[in-house]
Amino acid sequence: MLDDFFIRALVAGIGVALVAGPLGCFIVWRRMAYFGDTLSHAALLGVALSLLLQINTTLAVGGVSVILAGLLVFLRRRETLSSDAILGLLSHSALALGLVCLAFMTWVRVDLLGLLFGDILSVTRLDIAMIYGGGALVLVLLVLIWRRLFAATVSPDLAASEGLRPERTELVFILLTAIVIAISLKVIGALLITALLIIPAAAARRMSASPEQMAVIAAFAGAAAVVAGLYGSLHYDTPSGPSIVVAAMLLFMLSLVPGGRIVRRMSAATKGDRP
Repeated sequence: MLDDFFIRALVAGIGVALVAGPLGCFIVWRRMAYFGDTLSHAALLGVALSLLLQINTTLAVGGVSVILAGLLVFLRRRETLSSDAILGLLSHSALALGLVCLAFMTWVRVDLLGLLFGDILSVTRLDIAMIYGGGALVLVLLVLIWRRLFAATVSPDLAASEGLRPERTELVFILLTAIVIAISLKVIGALLITALLIIPAAAARRMSASPEQMAVIAAFAGAAAVVAGLYGSLHYDTPSGPSIVVAAMLLFMLSLVPGGRIVRRMSAATKGDRP
């Protein structure tokens, strides 16, 4: 029988994957992978502030991510720099500032590798409660804004003409991404969070015939990557976080074979046959 810590790791990882998959679909559709990197790098600054102020790490990471997201929206509206330049500036600045802050706090012993690459085997029941509580909140809000967010993704101008307020919807989406990154930090690490958001969604894109179907497949693909990665880590004694990402990459490679296209065509045909 498996130890309790491994069961907790499985439960926590699956919880993160079920939320990251649907949200990652919009990151793929909107071509915002670099944005995900920016928020994940800022997570390290949140950890430094949580240690300095002695507050909950997840709340501190979420707060820093929200502030950074607001700063990103503000700088994009000024149109003084391109979006890529702004994202690069914020991403590397936040990461460097977080590392410098941690270096100054000599009285605190920090597992830097765990922060960067995750330490899923050390998750507690409180961590699991925050993952599922925050994840449920994200999924409920994502369902509520799904139509408006998808319309803004396809055509922001058309969404604005229909009165859907795409800028407000995009801000909510950014906040949801920040929450997911905050609850995922301990599971997958600051440098690998974006992979769990993007890779399952990219794999699902090859096998889905509708946006909703892609979101569901992405969630289950992420969960499968977590299970396969953790068992591979247990068997081969490899780091858990990177093992999960490698498993997700293998799933994406499998989605490239012709079978993925066949599944997509069968799903599309079935959908087309409905009255």
